[in-house]
Amino acid sequence: MDRFLTIVKKEFRHIYRDPRTMALILLLPALLLLLLGFGVSGESKEIPLAVVDYSRTEESRAYIDYYTNGEDFAYVYSASSEEELLDLIHRDKVKVGMLIPEDFGRMIATNESTQVQLYINGSADPSDIETIQLKLAAISQMASQNILVKQLEVSGLSGSFSMPIDTNIKMLYNPNRESKMYMIPGLIPIVLQVQLLLLSALAIVKEKEQGTMEQLIVTPIKGWELMLGKIVPYMVVALVNIIGLIWVGSWIFGVQMQGSFLELVGLSMIFSIGSLGIGVLISNLSDSQMQAIYLAVFIVMIPAIILSGLMIPRDGMPPFTYWFSELMPVTYFLEITRGIMLKGVSGFYMWDSIWPMLLLSVVYFAASVFTFKKKI
Repeated sequence: MDRFLTIVKKEFRHIYRDPRTMALILLLPALLLLLLGFGVSGESKEIPLAVVDYSRTEESRAYIDYYTNGEDFAYVYSASSEEELLDLIHRDKVKVGMLIPEDFGRMIATNESTQVQLYINGSADPSDIETIQLKLAAISQMASQNILVKQLEVSGLSGSFSMPIDTNIKMLYNPNRESKMYMIPGLIPIVLQVQLLLLSALAIVKEKEQGTMEQLIVTPIKGWELMLGKIVPYMVVALVNIIGLIWVGSWIFGVQMQGSFLELVGLSMIFSIGSLGIGVLISNLSDSQMQAIYLAVFIVMIPAIILSGLMIPRDGMPPFTYWFSELMPVTYFLEITRGIMLKGVSGFYMWDSIWPMLLLSVVYFAASVFTFKKKI
């Protein structure tokens, strides 16, 4: 028993004498819970909505108001044609599109039935899509019932009446709402980041622990050359892995590549630079492999899985959590993989996701160079 207590006391002393590790152990879990607690508790609100209103009448404007008066949908685009509406959905600018026919106002005024076309971006989370579909159906039914009541008040109970508006909801890109079509393109960036982050996070700190860092420091090599030399082999590993992951997703899970394979591979290299830069930055700031792994898991890997949009829509996140996810390259690469694999979107149309990922990759690599101290 005494020997056992001696070992316990020894380990407590090791933790106590390393204030950085003790701070990580005590503070990071609580901070992570606060961050993720807010991130996963929000319901999707103000879902982006684009409208093509061919009618442009008082009746059509009143119908649109049924959807936008609450917090469920936000009218963010007024499209001039159905082609523009579908393009906005194609580029992930909106999740829902509405097309109101030209004779909408006349048909309502004459107590006739008309049809409104609704489009849903099916490349989003199937559970989120189901919620959106239920909201659209509920609002459409409520609007149609209110219009029917007004028609009855004006015309009385004489004559035959039917529901004035027939809403047709069309699902784009994933009509069967298969979860694998949504999850596989989202898991590829996560799997790639986990591997690259752990490999690079241990790169420098392992040299410190093994005592070989001193040999590198006394050489004339510059800091950026050392950092670049550390990550280039892992970029080759990333290239092999991204090809393997795409192959597995296609042949095993049946998620066929709709866009350019070469574009996705090229953009994955940019993403790899960012992930490796974060890993090397963590390695530079850590004194031991345990610290490096702890920082990688709690600050990057877990938030990336929860906050990047892999499983939970980012629309309902509070500002702090939302902006934290904006600092992670995986957030943008996830949108890119889904855009290319599911919708066949070209790089030009995904520039809003490409330039932040490119910027963050350069910033994290530069930070890894600046934090490296070439001295003993």
